[in-house]
Amino acid sequence: MKPKKNSNQLSYLLTILCLCLTLTGVDAFFASKAIAATYTEQKIDVVLTVDASNSMKTSDKNLVANEAMKMFVDMASVQGDKIGLVSYTDQIVREKALLTINTPQDKEELKKFIDQIVRGSYTDIAVGVVEAVKILEQEREPGRFPMIVLLSDGNNSLRGSRTQEQSDKELNEAIDKAIALGIPIYTIGLNADGKLNKANLEDISKRTNGKSFVTSSAEDLPQILSEIFANHLKVKVIPLNGVVGNGQYQDVRVPIPNENVLEANISLISSKPAQVKLYDPSGQERAIPSDGIIYSKSNAYSLIKLSKPELGDWKLQVKGVDKDKIDINLVFNYDIQLVMEPLAPGVTYKKGDQVEVKAHLESNGQVLADEELYKDIKSTLLVTDLDTQQTEELPLTNSGQQFEGSYKVVDAHDYELKIKVEDASFFRESEPVKISAKSALPQATPSPSVSPTPVTEKEKEPFPWLYVGGGAALLILLLVLALVILNKVKKANKGFYGQVIIEIRDEDTNERTSPQYKQLNGFKGKFKLHQLLQLAPELAETDKIVFVPGKDSIIIYNQTPCIIEKSGRAFDASKGKELKNNDRIKITLQKVNKSIWLDYIV
Repeated sequence: MKPKKNSNQLSYLLTILCLCLTLTGVDAFFASKAIAATYTEQKIDVVLTVDASNSMKTSDKNLVANEAMKMFVDMASVQGDKIGLVSYTDQIVREKALLTINTPQDKEELKKFIDQIVRGSYTDIAVGVVEAVKILEQEREPGRFPMIVLLSDGNNSLRGSRTQEQSDKELNEAIDKAIALGIPIYTIGLNADGKLNKANLEDISKRTNGKSFVTSSAEDLPQILSEIFANHLKVKVIPLNGVVGNGQYQDVRVPIPNENVLEANISLISSKPAQVKLYDPSGQERAIPSDGIIYSKSNAYSLIKLSKPELGDWKLQVKGVDKDKIDINLVFNYDIQLVMEPLAPGVTYKKGDQVEVKAHLESNGQVLADEELYKDIKSTLLVTDLDTQQTEELPLTNSGQQFEGSYKVVDAHDYELKIKVEDASFFRESEPVKISAKSALPQATPSPSVSPTPVTEKEKEPFPWLYVGGGAALLILLLVLALVILNKVKKANKGFYGQVIIEIRDEDTNERTSPQYKQLNGFKGKFKLHQLLQLAPELAETDKIVFVPGKDSIIIYNQTPCIIEKSGRAFDASKGKELKNNDRIKITLQKVNKSIWLDYIV
């Protein structure tokens, strides 16, 4: 593998692991597909589980997995996180129980352990997953976030009398136990040799409410990030200006946006070690390492961790080997919660009523009123009609100290309201609040305080029979006709669920737009791609690319000359093509030199 490709692959894997690590601030993500809203600085109990079979010599011959796991260890909090490790073939090769990180020496111990992993001849994924689940079952602590990160090519190579059926049975039992214990399994497929068993890894993650990633190509990174963002992980990886080494120090701006940043992790990924200098917002050079600044590195990465960094623009100076590309990312850990103010108790709603909502940011239970913190935050009210399962997004007003707005009740239905805020570096959601507008509907039974109206003898008489006689055939015909019409109406009104993530690439400059997230539950029957592209005139040729709902999927119909590809292969969608969860397609336009990348996420 060429160094550059190895650097790209490592960049993927480390970014994925860094994002997984940010789950420390997510409360009970695995219990449902919705993010719990109140952020608490939870610690993690994580078991890194790596395939150490000989097959990995081709799918990971440069030991990218080892470097990524070491990076994960360095990204962990300075104190409190617990990390264990399982290295397996068709048996456990090396194992380290959960180690509580309290000192830099604890991290060094884990990294040395990773460097001592050796290869074996066979592999059995069940062995690794069973052991990882067992460690967390026995050693995790209440109130902490448990998770497993599995690094593998997804393939088994069994020996002796061991059968695939036996392996599958044990794996399924371990997955069922992980589900029962609320342990998500994040799988990372190493695919340098193109022999990845992607389906196997996806199944493990999907069943446990984890996520599955692949590191074969830089083209996959936007999809990986989009999936994570779509699940509201509450933090973002901020790409800083990367540099190409020229033997001289080059400046990189590192913005610290507010005083609520607990930690800022600056990662530098390159094929060869880089030299760094750091200057605080006052322009004073800060020693690396020093008080509040932790520095760690390996042959493939460097990591600078700033604890409670000072607000403002820091400056990083980077000197790399000539022509060596250095990717630089920034990940924050925040002490910020979003709190929605309680609605008035005892209030009942009816169709047409206005529901007033307010929310504010807190830190350690204290209300934050910092206008600098608020100024770049976008706030949205999410209203889900629980009767129709449709969600409406309404912009809120940012006053500089709180977020406020209102919702007009549309129907006599039940609703769920929650507020979402985001800026360039984090997401937050409030706890959902349910209201009902059904109490205003007429009651089916009389109130106990009202005497029922007496029933007269006339009213007691039986209802006359309907004699159909010779009209029976006509009634049957009308019934059949009504069923046909009803079926057509149901098809026309069949709803979508899930979302698509869209990026548009200029094929001349290779520039991409930022990912656009489009919820589909507002569409009925069908919609056109041109609608999702906001009817942009230059993209008008997409007007005849149509989507209709499928079963746990969407169907794409293409009546244009545009070329549609999936996994690098063009396919004919003139008669419809099904897109399932996590499918990604590329649509190459013919009238303008642009392409549209579309991910379907359920």
